[in-house]
Amino acid sequence: MADRTHTPNYWDYLGLDRLLALQGGLEGDDEALMPDELHFIVTHQAFELWFKLVIRELRLARDHLSAELVDEQHIPHVVHHLRRVSTILRHLVTQFEVMETLTPQDFLAFRDKLVPASGFQSFQMRVIEVLLGMDLATRPRYGKVDPVEHIRDLAKKSPSSAVALGQLERAMAETTLRKAMQQWLFRTPIRGSSPGDPGDADTVASFVDDYLANVAAVHARQAAQMPAALGVDPDAVAARFAGMTAQARAFMHADEIEDAGERARVRRIRAALVFIESYRTLPLLAWPRLLLDTIVETEEQLVLFRTRHARMVERVIGRRIGTGGSSGVDYLDQTTGVRVFHDLWTVRTLLLPRRELPALDQADYYAFAGKGSPA
Repeated sequence: MADRTHTPNYWDYLGLDRLLALQGGLEGDDEALMPDELHFIVTHQAFELWFKLVIRELRLARDHLSAELVDEQHIPHVVHHLRRVSTILRHLVTQFEVMETLTPQDFLAFRDKLVPASGFQSFQMRVIEVLLGMDLATRPRYGKVDPVEHIRDLAKKSPSSAVALGQLERAMAETTLRKAMQQWLFRTPIRGSSPGDPGDADTVASFVDDYLANVAAVHARQAAQMPAALGVDPDAVAARFAGMTAQARAFMHADEIEDAGERARVRRIRAALVFIESYRTLPLLAWPRLLLDTIVETEEQLVLFRTRHARMVERVIGRRIGTGGSSGVDYLDQTTGVRVFHDLWTVRTLLLPRRELPALDQADYYAFAGKGSPA
């Protein structure tokens, strides 16, 4: 409990006496550390402090979006929290510049002290991944180590790791941002029709069929134009565009999902995603499309963070084995290929120019005086 017997000051409010006593490393005394080791500790602690704020912001965004009914006025709050996450990640990318003032030989002077510790053990990064909606089973493994099982093993050996495991398991029991976004997208009115409305499935199917017909027409026209313009094999070009049309159809129909009920749910989610992106200039779709853009931007910044991390490590230690026994830079490079919001990235491949979109007779529904909410 805070001491209210005196007027708080800057030092008290920020708890600087405790905060600045946490840079002592294994010795417990920062005066006993070489300057480069203190630099290493401070920089990584700063990362972890920012991770703490990212986790808080992701939960706030998720909570707004996971409501049973998301009013339009709440969407700006989700965008606000996610923009803060994106801005923090952008800042952390530049923070690697500070790390790179550590020369390779200066790091080697104390690197062995870290073994077998590793940034892979950052449970807050695992929490961020879980809250976003990453399937940790598909995440690149650290050597042969599963990230969650690794933290569970550490928790058997130290109290601090047990706290980390508790935080991670809490996150694993929560609704993810990805799931909340999917639930929100599922409720999107498509051509003025919402789930539960009479004939909703037919309305959605009609939109999907019309959209895919236009995709096929655009691809056919491009396939006819490109060989003459570039002097390439017409049959090869036609085959490539036919493949793109087939991929668009498979995506919109969620062909990769075996369960019929889940496939129908995902089809509506993807149709809603395409609908919002296609008619984004309509007033009631303006904030939803901005939300989708912000989610993509947030994941983009996370990918850039991972990419910058890999290059920083390569610059400082080359292709050495990581302190935790991983393949080092090779492992970090693998993580840059991970995507959580696959559909938001995939849909960009099949979006149409505005002039090629199916006609929308229900445009007034999405005006400010419309009858319903887009989500």
